[in-house]
Amino acid sequence: MTALWDQYIQQAIHLRRELHKQPELTWQEEATAARIRAELTSLNIPWESCAQYGTLGRLATDKPGPHIALRGDIDALPINEKSGMPWSSEKQGCMHACGHDGHTATLMMAAYWLKAHEDQLPGPVTLLFQPAEEGGHGALRMIEEGALKGIDMIYGWHNWPAIPYGQAVCPEGPVMAGNGTFKLTVTGQGGHSSQPEVCRDPVLSASAIVVALQQIVSRRLPPQDSTVLSVTSIDGRSSPTVIPDEVIIEGGFRIAQPANRQRLANLIEEIAGATARAYGTQCHVEMFPRYDATINHAKQAAHYRDALEQEFGDQVISQTTPLPIMASEDFSYYLKEIPGAFALIGSDDGQLQHSRPCHNAQYDFNDALINRVARVYARLVGAPVPDSP
Repeated sequence: MTALWDQYIQQAIHLRRELHKQPELTWQEEATAARIRAELTSLNIPWESCAQYGTLGRLATDKPGPHIALRGDIDALPINEKSGMPWSSEKQGCMHACGHDGHTATLMMAAYWLKAHEDQLPGPVTLLFQPAEEGGHGALRMIEEGALKGIDMIYGWHNWPAIPYGQAVCPEGPVMAGNGTFKLTVTGQGGHSSQPEVCRDPVLSASAIVVALQQIVSRRLPPQDSTVLSVTSIDGRSSPTVIPDEVIIEGGFRIAQPANRQRLANLIEEIAGATARAYGTQCHVEMFPRYDATINHAKQAAHYRDALEQEFGDQVISQTTPLPIMASEDFSYYLKEIPGAFALIGSDDGQLQHSRPCHNAQYDFNDALINRVARVYARLVGAPVPDSP
């Protein structure tokens, strides 16, 4: 059994590096989907397309136990790779800088193993290969097109370079934050810089708005609620002697509690509007919701932690990682529909490329995780697991 597992691991690592060379952006994952489907076909695993480039592989469909879904995301990012690895991206301006190639390969490793032991599975398993996680709401499209039909629970994971290899987090409740972005258009009256008194300066107004917004988290929200608000762009381009008519402010926020989304939006609108009026200007506020917080269900999170402890030992759950992680995940859509859990599993084994943060041009996925997480997946669905080497 161990020899077969080792053979499959080498196949999965090869697939991961193959996918890394040919990354595809959100909603452009045509070749990636074709490669996944060809692999499933070679394994005689029935599959169906979903949400254009999404794929659902089906196993043990006639078994009576709970129907479990395992999810892997497949899209890449618009980044020029600088990792220097032999399997670096061959596409300029596109890179698997978040490890979705590794997530896909891990799920395919599970496909190899679960197919070989399909008769021992207690219930049906769906392998959910999802496109467009990177801001494309791919999970929502998958759900809308029926990906969760008949499924009782779902599990997913993300590699996390800020956590040491051998540790993980999978709490009951929020594991990752919700997010959103905003755009503020500050309108005044431009003119000559020598006559500010006859102008209504949107640059000055915008500056005051930025300072005021930074006080929302520290003075208007409870410190127990994890919230981040960041202004990331101010565009008031003009010339040295011209006060412009308009300034654009953009930024984003992260929230751990879904109820804080509307509260934060109301505060941004209230404070930006009042500050703008104090400077004789106007401010138009646009809010763009993205993903909700990823909130684990208690029973499934406990089951996940048990599987992690069986694989990594009873010290696997990190006691030092602040939760929730303030990054966001569209796995949150699944957890709003059915029970499930999501884990962040550490990848930092001391090698520099495995400690680089996600979305960094020098990042590379830690291939050792394919073995370990595939074993965790096998435990989650009740499949046999080979002895540790």
